Amino acid sequence: MENDAKLKLFLNIALVSGIFCLTVALLLLLNYMQMTKNKPLESKALTSLVKQLSQEPNSDELKQEIRDFDLLARKAYFNSQWQVKTGGYLLLFGAIVLAFALRVIIGLRSKIEEPDILDSNEMVGRLLTQRWVLLTGAILVILGLVASYASVDHLREYSVNDSSPNLKIADNRDKIEVIQVGQAPTVADSAKTSSVKPTVSLGSSLPVKVTQAPAVKVSFPGLAEIKSNVPSFRGPFGNGVFYQKETPVSWDAASGKNVIWKTPVPLKGYNSPIIWGTKLFLSGADNHSREVYCYERNTGKILWKQPVDKIKGSPEAAPKVTEDTGYSAPSLTTDGNRVYAMFATGDIICFDMDGNRIWARNLGVPDNHYGHASSLMMLKDKLFVQYDTNKSRKLIGLKASTGQTAWETQRKGKISWASPILAEINGKYQVVLSTDPMVAGYDADSGKELWSLNCMMGEVGPSPAFGSGLIFAANEYAKLVAIDPVKNVKVWESDEYMPEVASPVTANGLLFIATSYGVIACYDAKSGQKYWVKEDGTGFYSSPVIVDNKLYTFNTAGKMKVFEVGKTEKILGEGDAAEKVTTTPAFKDGRMYLRTPKFIYCIGKK
Repeated sequence: MENDAKLKLFLNIALVSGIFCLTVALLLLLNYMQMTKNKPLESKALTSLVKQLSQEPNSDELKQEIRDFDLLARKAYFNSQWQVKTGGYLLLFGAIVLAFALRVIIGLRSKIEEPDILDSNEMVGRLLTQRWVLLTGAILVILGLVASYASVDHLREYSVNDSSPNLKIADNRDKIEVIQVGQAPTVADSAKTSSVKPTVSLGSSLPVKVTQAPAVKVSFPGLAEIKSNVPSFRGPFGNGVFYQKETPVSWDAASGKNVIWKTPVPLKGYNSPIIWGTKLFLSGADNHSREVYCYERNTGKILWKQPVDKIKGSPEAAPKVTEDTGYSAPSLTTDGNRVYAMFATGDIICFDMDGNRIWARNLGVPDNHYGHASSLMMLKDKLFVQYDTNKSRKLIGLKASTGQTAWETQRKGKISWASPILAEINGKYQVVLSTDPMVAGYDADSGKELWSLNCMMGEVGPSPAFGSGLIFAANEYAKLVAIDPVKNVKVWESDEYMPEVASPVTANGLLFIATSYGVIACYDAKSGQKYWVKEDGTGFYSSPVIVDNKLYTFNTAGKMKVFEVGKTEKILGEGDAAEKVTTTPAFKDGRMYLRTPKFIYCIGKK
């Protein structure tokens, strides 16, 4: 190509890239100005709707409008974040292309011919014009890049100040408070407890008696005992499959149909009930107090409730969380000997089954812009904590008896709200986690990573599921994938229906998905073939679960539908909680236990 042709080509490249850079820079600046005027996480319209709801608490239409508005607002905001970040990269790329083209043009012009002879005034004018054009363009490009960086950083206002002296203490993970077994629990009957809300300062400086708990020999439950109880979120091993029979298929909160009992929960929480024997456990919290509750599951009476306070390293002020996560989102776990709870402050605590406090510690305040939500899981003498935050990502294995760190595995992924599950693979249990960008399995004894597959993206909320020898993971704006953990390969994938919060569940060779936009889908677990789809109209946050060959689903409006676990859609029954449901039910001895914002219900045949 001759020099004249090259010059013409690069002049066109420079012109196109220059216009491209100016356009993207202007768009980024306009976007930045708009976002600075309107805080994306504090919508006036949503605040107004919430205020109106306080005046009309029974308006289902208003509740649904708030849920829909909040979902759309969050999706629009994070989509805008992606666009701004992508715009910044495009602007930088355009600027590099423009600079390269200009450099080539200058070199080519010097080779083609001698420049025209211009008088001094004309030459000075041209130079000044060129400099002003270049300077103006450079300023716009720089401002665009700055606006791009500033526009994608709104969530930092939800982070925790690392300079807090309490956080420095929290970084020492071996500073564990051990309480002597035998400390008297708070005991109250259900009639009195519902009105009692003790206020406990998160940063209480009261002296704490630190003594070594006497050695207690415990026996770990076997497989049959684990399956007969509900030791964790979504049942045994966290997989959403319960091994119970003759479970109820219809009920109604308003009329009391098949409601055996209901009891108020003193403090708010989004954790789901866990059960061992005749005891049911929950937790609740607000920005002042945190508590753990034990109910007698046959009567609904509160056997004991204990404050979660006086923990070394616990922050003086509660971290900022969003309304739909709160301070007590993680579900508890138990081995039948002790019960363990965790909160958005990073506090984790252990009680025995009678409410005696065994140990407590702070893992460091989670750097999480919604609030910590990953539930606890345990196996034998290990307690597993998925601690994927903005600041660091890790899986922690704690000694269940003392709370000391047994091992800690650093992870390469991003922040996650999913919970760990246990999967028996090649005769040995693995801890399986899901986050952006990967799903991975870890040895339960040592924490060693055994396999990892990049297949997720976005803000991962649904936990994985295990069945038919495969791991299933999904997330909205990502994909639904089936993974062979032995070969570490993807068996099949689908991008048609994905959940935002609700976790998948599998049994009898079938896989079920419930989405935030109101769709329930059934697939063949081995091949990914879609068998049936049910459009509900209202989204699902509660995870679908399988028990007694029935699929139980609760949408956010509190409507229950029970399907037969089969290749064709068949509804077996319906129910209504008469209020919002985001938690996942538990099942024991022919009864269902469900937490709503106000109550814990026991549902069964009367």
